[in-house]
Amino acid sequence: MVAPIMYNWIILICRSCFPDLQHKYLFVWLALDYFCDLLYLLDIGVHFHTGFLEQGILIQDRGQISRRYSCSSSFLWDLLSLLPTDLLYLPLGVGRPAVRANRFLRTPRLFEAFDRAETRTAHPNAFRIAKLMLYVFITIHWNSCVYFALSGHIGYGADEWVYPNTSAPGFERLRRQYLYSFYFSTLILTTVGDTPMPHREEEFLFMAVDFLLSVMGFASIMGSMTSVIANMNQADAAFYPNYDLVKDYLHAHRVTRRVQHRVVSWYQHLQMNKKMTNELEILQHLPERLRAEVAVSVHLPTLRKVQIFQHCEQSLLEELVLKLKPQVYSPGEYVCKKGDVGREMYFIREGQLAVVADDGVTQFAVLGEGLYFGEISIINIKGNKSGNRRTANIKSIGFSDLFCLSKEDLTAVLAEFPDAKAMLEAKGREILLKMDKLDVNAEAAEIAQQQQEERRAAALEDGLEVLQTKLARVLAGLESSAFKMALRLERLEWQMRAWGEEEEEEEEEEGVSP
Repeated sequence: MVAPIMYNWIILICRSCFPDLQHKYLFVWLALDYFCDLLYLLDIGVHFHTGFLEQGILIQDRGQISRRYSCSSSFLWDLLSLLPTDLLYLPLGVGRPAVRANRFLRTPRLFEAFDRAETRTAHPNAFRIAKLMLYVFITIHWNSCVYFALSGHIGYGADEWVYPNTSAPGFERLRRQYLYSFYFSTLILTTVGDTPMPHREEEFLFMAVDFLLSVMGFASIMGSMTSVIANMNQADAAFYPNYDLVKDYLHAHRVTRRVQHRVVSWYQHLQMNKKMTNELEILQHLPERLRAEVAVSVHLPTLRKVQIFQHCEQSLLEELVLKLKPQVYSPGEYVCKKGDVGREMYFIREGQLAVVADDGVTQFAVLGEGLYFGEISIINIKGNKSGNRRTANIKSIGFSDLFCLSKEDLTAVLAEFPDAKAMLEAKGREILLKMDKLDVNAEAAEIAQQQQEERRAAALEDGLEVLQTKLARVLAGLESSAFKMALRLERLEWQMRAWGEEEEEEEEEEGVSP
């Protein structure tokens, strides 16, 4: 509906104010007019087949849809916009396209289209600026058409303010008429140039109205641009850390230029490559399931490149994706050092990292995209001589994008997926054996101790089960004894009442006999 509504907004006023334009291309305009009317009619048909939400449920029943639309005010306006006002051509002539002004009543459909496009486009700020420029153009276009019509009413060339005489050389052409009117209207509404002094009341009124429009338009444009810039700044602040605060902090504490340069390079890398380090905060308002789907669609292809997860269940990958935290390391920065306490493991999303010696120069290996490291220090591998300490120095060669997974999150996920846990432990043992960091005897002793503890636990469980059985029997005996005791007490009470009644009867007989 954007095309026919924009056609009516731009062309109808132009044809009404420029008579030559209407007569010169009459058959073209009539064909376009009735084609737009056909689209208007089809739009009504679409409304009769468009479902609606009622208490969160999509209603698709044709009867309910028809009743709802036919009883709404939108249906009334849509019908009014299609009234056959073209029949007025018969008494007034085809030179009066203003009879089709009722087509403007379908304008809310245009605003609806703009609102939907703005929420769906990937560049909403650019769309807002384009929409604002379109409104400015339509305003100047209408003003230029009204100016030319007013000049015709006053008389072309009557003074220096109105349009020059159309019989003058060069001013009789239709293109020149429109461009001159558009230029003159632009000068008035933007107040960027001197305009001729008005002489008549109509001219003064037109200028006064235009000046008011220009003031309102300037305020609207400034407000809209301010809003767009503010939204862009808010988006940058949401996606990327605030560099200005960090820069002020570095200057206030007189940090060395080398460190400042590294910080600047890190920020530039984030913005140039659209890297985001606070994805969880950005998606925090989404429902949990929808947030999981977004995270899966963004990070699952990268996670599948990790060898250990290539054959894992989809549910495991979804659990991991929600717990991954993106981190960016700059060139020469250490991700971890030998001997540090390990609390996270890392997955390489992009970039390269080097396993280096203690001198930081000698490279033992280079880790690339799809590899992972740091799992040895956060997985409890039996016989690990280094415990939960890092076993190697890992340094970023260039800018590296990593996913970080904490020990607590990994333990929680692997508890539900024992196969992946066994695979990780086997890979960790293999690495420890190569590095001579695995004490096989200690591992065997720990396994034997664990088996012994398991046997003791099983024996304790068996003993506890026997005790529970005996206790149940004792409780059953006590319950039976209590039941029997209650029966005996009840019987004795009954006998006592019977004896009491017999004694009362005997006393009554003795009292009567004397």
